[in-house]
Amino acid sequence: MNFQRGHVHEELEINLIPMIDVLLVILIFLMISTTYSKYAGLEINLPTAEAQPSQDQPNEINVAVSDRGDVMVNHNALGARDVATISLALRRASGSSSSAKEPVVIISADAKATHQSVIDVMQAAQQAGLSHISFATQSANR
Repeated sequence: MNFQRGHVHEELEINLIPMIDVLLVILIFLMISTTYSKYAGLEINLPTAEAQPSQDQPNEINVAVSDRGDVMVNHNALGARDVATISLALRRASGSSSSAKEPVVIISADAKATHQSVIDVMQAAQQAGLSHISFATQSANR
């Protein structure tokens, strides 16, 4: 015997409106609370190597080469990318060092930097009379 002949069952449904409201509130909270940092300088991804770092700290001239070919000597951006400008900046940096030893030019080139831009820095170091050149790398397990 069916006593519920005229009674119609309502179909069950999930009400999505409250869930969407909660997700929008979470999204707004995350957008407001996120901090954005802007770093000055060149973003460089160094190539990897397995060598141990040296223990002594000689007089150093740091040269950074970005993936676009921009050059910085001791954290000072150069306006041009030509060999003469880089050589002049290297001479100034080596002249300001007060060490009896010849400074070591450490080239920190981005892994995607062109080969020509690194060769230009090496040629500028040669023109500046700096024969000790080293390349900065990062360890492979970073």
